[in-house]
Formats: sequence, structure tokens, C-alpha cells
Amino acid sequence: MMKLPSRFAQRLPAIAMLAAVMAVSGCQKEAETTSATDTQSTSTEATNSQASTAPVAPETAATTDQQVKSSSLTILALGDSLTEGLGVDKDDNYPAQLEDRLQEMGYANAKVINSGLSGETSTGLVNRLDWVSQTKPDITILTIGANDAIRGIDVATIEANIRTAVKHLQDNGSVVILGGMSIYDNLGSEYVAAFSDIYPRIAKDMNLTLIPFFLEGVGGDRELNQADAIHPTKEGYEIIVNNNILPILEPKLNELEELKELKTTDTDNTATTAQDDTTKNTTNETI
Repeated sequence: MMKLPSRFAQRLPAIAMLAAVMAVSGCQKEAETTSATDTQSTSTEATNSQASTAPVAPETAATTDQQVKSSSLTILALGDSLTEGLGVDKDDNYPAQLEDRLQEMGYANAKVINSGLSGETSTGLVNRLDWVSQTKPDITILTIGANDAIRGIDVATIEANIRTAVKHLQDNGSVVILGGMSIYDNLGSEYVAAFSDIYPRIAKDMNLTLIPFFLEGVGGDRELNQADAIHPTKEGYEIIVNNNILPILEPKLNELEELKELKTTDTDNTATTAQDDTTKNTTNETI
């Protein structure tokens, strides 16, 4: 057994006590550190749990459908006095009533431009196409030809003019809805039949949506027409809008919604891709 110096032996109890104190102190610090770490982990888990279970605030942006309906929509009502609304107040013609109905249906920013001109013929309409196309309509409701027929203008000329108008409108990005017309049997049954046949033939050849007879349910009804028995009253136009136009127009609006939704999605995807590319480039440059 090794013999310790007497002085060291005298101090041995104190050294042993000091070592014991340091050991106890080290254990306490380790315990405190572990406790603090556990507490922090528990706090983080609680925070994450709260974040995952907390109710998601409703998005301020509208749904895609609402976004499309609230987007700008321009409809051009193009034609003659039947479009202009000869004899009725400006708020009672069909373009004005149609705009009101569309806004009631949720198209808050729908605008229907009245480009009807009393006495207009198909030739006159063709001559002002450049001007009306400046409105850049999403949809054009074209109703023309009645004044041509009253004047007995050759059916082939009327048809050629309408085809020219349709092509011009389509080339400028507008969806065309063609309003079919018929006339009284005062120019002979052959002319009347040839005139009525113009519209379905053009619609078929040029892939147009057709309103078979624009004045369906109104034409010939004295209670729904003014004293001239030609131009509708306010009530007559209301029937035309609700029964003749909207059932044809609404599917086209749905198609436009789908197209706009696709464009929005494509735009978002393009923006996301561009952002990803920028991030990658920045990362590469940094590396």
C-alpha cells in the first residue's frame, strides 16, 4: 500500500467532499439542460399541433367561378331597330334588360353595348364593322336582315353581307350568336322561305350558335308589340331576353368561364415555373 504524505492525507477528506459537491452540481446541470430541452421540444410540438388543428381563415379571394363572373364581360348587341329598341325607353330595350339580367345572375361586370341602328341594312352594318369592333366584345349577338327583306333586297346579297359580318367579328376574337329572322308573307312565299333559310345555313356553315327566331313568342302578338305591329314593347323585349336569348347565351358564357379558368391556371403555372427557375438559378449562382 502506497504511503501518502501526511499533509496530503490530512487534506484528503476535504478533497473528497469537494469532488462530491462538484459531481452533484454536474448532475443537476445535466438534469436542468435535459429538462429545458424536453420543455422546448414539448413547446414546439404544441405549437405545431396548434398550427395544424387551428381553423383556417377563409380566403379573401373568391372562388374561380366567382372570379370569372366578376371579370369583365362585354357583349355587343349589333343590329337594326329591333336591337336599338325603337319606341321604348332606353332602359327597356333588349340590351339594357339583358345587362340587368346578367348582373342578377352574378355577372357583376357584364356590359351589353347597344349598337342597334334604326333602318340599318346588312350592307350598312358591314360598312361600320371596323368601328363597332373597337369595343372588343367577348360575344356578339347579331340580328340583321329585316330591313333588307322589307325592301326586297336579293337574298344572296343579304346572306353574303351577314357572312362578311360574322367573319369580321370572329377574326376580331368575338363569339357570334346569330339571331334568325322571318318576315310577313307580303313578298311571295318563295322569297319569304329563301330569306328564312339564310340563318340556319349560315349558322351551320360558320359553326355559329343560332337563335332560331329572334322574335319567337312576340312577333305577331298585338299585346307585346307597339302600334306598328313590328317593334316589341318593354314586355315583349322581356320575353325575348328571358326565353329566346338567355337559354342560348348562358351555355356560351359557361364556355367562356372554362376558357378563362384555363387561362388563369396556365398563367399561374407559368408564373410558378418561372419562379422555380429563378430560385434554381439563384441557388446555382450562390453555389
